[in-house]
Amino acid sequence: MKKYISKENKDTRSGFGAGLLDLGKQNPNIVALVADLTGSLKMDAFADEFPKRFFQVGIAEANMMGIAAGMTIGGKIPFAGTFANFASGRTYDQIRQSIAYSNKNVKIAASHAGLTLGEDGATHQILEDIGLMKMLPNMTVINPADYNQTKAATIAAAKHVGPVYLRFGRPKVPNFTPENQKFEIGKAILMNEGTDVTIFATGHLLWKALEACQILEDKGISAEIINIHTIKPLDQEAVLLSVAKTKAVVTAEDHMMNGGLGDSIAQLLARKQPVPIEMVAVNDTFGESGTAEELMTKYGINTENIVLSAEKVIKRK
Repeated sequence: MKKYISKENKDTRSGFGAGLLDLGKQNPNIVALVADLTGSLKMDAFADEFPKRFFQVGIAEANMMGIAAGMTIGGKIPFAGTFANFASGRTYDQIRQSIAYSNKNVKIAASHAGLTLGEDGATHQILEDIGLMKMLPNMTVINPADYNQTKAATIAAAKHVGPVYLRFGRPKVPNFTPENQKFEIGKAILMNEGTDVTIFATGHLLWKALEACQILEDKGISAEIINIHTIKPLDQEAVLLSVAKTKAVVTAEDHMMNGGLGDSIAQLLARKQPVPIEMVAVNDTFGESGTAEELMTKYGINTENIVLSAEKVIKRK
């Protein structure tokens, strides 16, 4: 198994903040908007460095999306930031009509996504946002795994022409991907080669999948691990190539089973290459208040459940 080492734990939202600051220095058309959460989204450095290009709109998320859409008409590249719950659910009509339908070059920066938001509880732990966003025509959906990848994804999102939903999180997690990586939207990354089962993981669950890979190897099971950082467009070629070899699939994500990564993979396989599949995701329920690790354990989106799912799906071949 290929070894991955995390020198430190860092939050992915800080990766976004670092990427945004770099973009601000590179391109005068980069602007940032936030809905009363500057510190939470780590947009402070951009605001301090470029005060005339930073817009604090207050608790008016729907209005923020409309403003961002309008800014693109003048050639600006706006990053509109708030918690993922408010960046998708609260503003869905504005995103659909003013951004996706109109194909505006807005980058929606969605922080504090999933159960790993933790103690703020179910009202803030959106588990449906990937599904909401991937169903919109013209929308690109990105869910990076760690600090380094989130920084790289932020920079890549700015270069992409069209709406982007960039999803990241609150907790400090292992930072293990290369510091100066090249991030290609829509291109999956092979993390470990295997022959018995393919584990497709996204976001915070990628590290858990790598942990599961080591446990499975100790049990004599060879797992292929693929980082699906872009949910839409899905790298269909990479998925089908791996599945043709292993003929068994596990998906892992901090999201609802309905509408998430597993849903996208299952749809593709049903059409092109039917094989047994197990999904590690939240199963049709809201979350609750608790630490990220407590919630991941309770709702089954953890290393142990990835291992169990891999063993189960192999028996279904």
